[in-house]
Amino acid sequence: MNTGLSRRGLFGASAAAAAILAGAPVAAASSTSQMSLRWWGNNGWEIRVGGKTILIDPWLTRFKTGTYTPAGADPHTPLSVNRALIDGYLDRGFLRADHILVTHGHYDHLTDVPYLAQRTGATVFGTETHLSLMAALGAPEDQLAIASGGEDLTFDGYSIRILRSLHSATGERARVPFPGSRPLSRRDRPRVIEDLVEGGTLAYAVSGGGASVVNFGGSNYIESELAGLRPDVACVPVGGAKVTQYVPRLLRALGNPRFVAATHWDDFDLPLGQAHDPNGGLEVLRKAVAATSSEFVVLDHLGSFTP
Repeated sequence: MNTGLSRRGLFGASAAAAAILAGAPVAAASSTSQMSLRWWGNNGWEIRVGGKTILIDPWLTRFKTGTYTPAGADPHTPLSVNRALIDGYLDRGFLRADHILVTHGHYDHLTDVPYLAQRTGATVFGTETHLSLMAALGAPEDQLAIASGGEDLTFDGYSIRILRSLHSATGERARVPFPGSRPLSRRDRPRVIEDLVEGGTLAYAVSGGGASVVNFGGSNYIESELAGLRPDVACVPVGGAKVTQYVPRLLRALGNPRFVAATHWDDFDLPLGQAHDPNGGLEVLRKAVAATSSEFVVLDHLGSFTP
């Protein structure tokens, strides 16, 4: 019997999706920014500042889990990494990384990171649980940097501020899917998706090139952590039905950013290039953003824009 959790209840009523931008780069009007953002599906984001690249939750493999079916994700789905797909992007120079930022430990955020770390040499930030899971999956341990939230770090041409955050709350009892934590260990290699536990949730604010972006990997947040942040772009997941005033409270706390970029809205049982909103979450988010002064941005897979 499938005992997986369904995310269907997160998104509210179904409606027509917001317009999707073309895959070609889109420059915001009168932009002078040297930062560009590219969406790799789910909560996978690439931030380029000059010659540097930061990846957030990159998951290109997108193996089938049944997450958006009525039964929900099958917890016994085997973990896999499509190395040929990832190698193709890396070897052509289309994908690279200096830092990889992990928001939480679930399969749709963490599975590809150990291999990407091996191939790119990137420094990877995450909680102790995230690092434990990645070490067990073969990530080079000298590239793993533990984070608790509260770190504010400067690198060559950009800075990364790490924020304590929260995962979304699902179902009638507002539970975190696949909860739990794991002490730092290389033992007990994760085999199936339920082995990849949430392990604490982080959000990230990246600044550089005259612009700033804050990314949330789950549709919840700690409002006090956002005090003083005034990003140009907020990457906001669909959902948040159980969170009090999810979108308006978030955008007020962030000083009403110029852009709200939709994230974590596509059915990731489908491969890259087939962006599909399975539950009408985009329309719900679009309406919430329309009630504010922010501009709503929706990208197709591998689409990009300059804030």
